Amino acid sequence: MIDVFFNGVTLKECHSDIHRNIASLRETENLFDDLTDAPQGWQAATELEILTKPHTYLSNQPIIDRPFEEADYCEAITYPFDNWSASRYSDGSYGVWYGAKTLETTIYETAYHWRHGLLKDVGWENIDDVVIQRKVYFVRCDSSLLNFIPKLDLFPELINPNSYHFTQQIGARIHHEGHPGLLSQSARCEGNVYAIFNKQILSNPRQQCYLSYRIDAENIVIERQPNEIILTIKS
Repeated sequence: MIDVFFNGVTLKECHSDIHRNIASLRETENLFDDLTDAPQGWQAATELEILTKPHTYLSNQPIIDRPFEEADYCEAITYPFDNWSASRYSDGSYGVWYGAKTLETTIYETAYHWRHGLLKDVGWENIDDVVIQRKVYFVRCDSSLLNFIPKLDLFPELINPNSYHFTQQIGARIHHEGHPGLLSQSARCEGNVYAIFNKQILSNPRQQCYLSYRIDAENIVIERQPNEIILTIKS
């Protein structure tokens, strides 16, 4: 079936920003405050980390930009390639980066996986007022991508909400053959999603906004600022 699926797949040019929605705190925690109570010690530990940690991102203005741009680059782009996990297009033996065309689509996707994945694993999916904070980036994508949108009618398993069996086979072939990525439809709403297999086609991460997700009975309430509800999802 996989060979039949790939027969006639077309390419879609992508030269635009994609939304990347990740778990993140609104306020940064001090990672070294358990080593010492002295702020001077925190600063010394931070400076030591900067001097000894290999740089994964090179800026045209490294003295000014590197600490900030590298942090955004690692958080918004490289993390899933360095920390493999099973997903719709991966069995966990390689990394795939996921993004969406619109902010709303990223919310539907990540809210589902938060409640029915992470929270369900610890038995918290029905506890009211459980909250997670998230950060949304714009990330530039420049590549020709496999376009799965025309295949949806003949292959509804592409957006099966409960099974990844078919799509993981597709992902394994894409990974093996070195294709950079694909465009498809979300399984959680009608928006479009991107699955990227090659981080080299992603660049220029910029923070767009922060979000908070909160469990409220059968709903997930999404706020952009405290008490500023932008979406409620019945899950």
